[in-house]
Amino acid sequence: MMSSLAKEGLWRNNPALVQLLGLCPLLAVSNSFSTSLGLGLTTLMVLTLSNFLISLLRGLLDDETRLPVQILVIASFVTLADMLLQYWFFELHQRIGLFVALIVTNCTLLGRAEAFASRNPISAATWDGLMMGTGFMAVLLLMGTIREVIGQGTLFANLHLLTGLPDVTLRFTDTGFLLIVLPPGAFLTLGCIIALKNLVDAKSH
Repeated sequence: MMSSLAKEGLWRNNPALVQLLGLCPLLAVSNSFSTSLGLGLTTLMVLTLSNFLISLLRGLLDDETRLPVQILVIASFVTLADMLLQYWFFELHQRIGLFVALIVTNCTLLGRAEAFASRNPISAATWDGLMMGTGFMAVLLLMGTIREVIGQGTLFANLHLLTGLPDVTLRFTDTGFLLIVLPPGAFLTLGCIIALKNLVDAKSH
């Protein structure tokens, strides 16, 4: 079961490429590797912990209380993540803080809570959250890498805001293709990645 959940989250039912959920932060923040990593890790943490707690509480909930409790749990973890990000990584929070708050409205979290975590044991629910979150973060990082390299001619710019290590920015060119870092570039990049995934799936059948 665990391997099946891993394949679902990372590829077959990837929340960003197949379910097309959480696109607002995905498209808005993925203009660089560092911001993509920051939001990806935050979403991964919230999704995993939310699935764990909702599965833990599932026996205490009925049809009337299940949905409000799920929203409360998700909102609580998002608020905690936002506060921790602001405390430890203030400069990064200045760049992505608005979209961290929007994780509450990310249908991936509520969808997994309702469809899986509220109906399965803790271990399976936690693993499902971890794999779905990892799949979402992988797409974020891929988009962030593509858009930063092509759009800005750099890679790992501002990564020190998250790691606290010295600046490790790689610069390939002094100019980039501006369209890619603008909102239309996010749609174009995501569309190309989805098309590539569909092509791989078609050839594998």
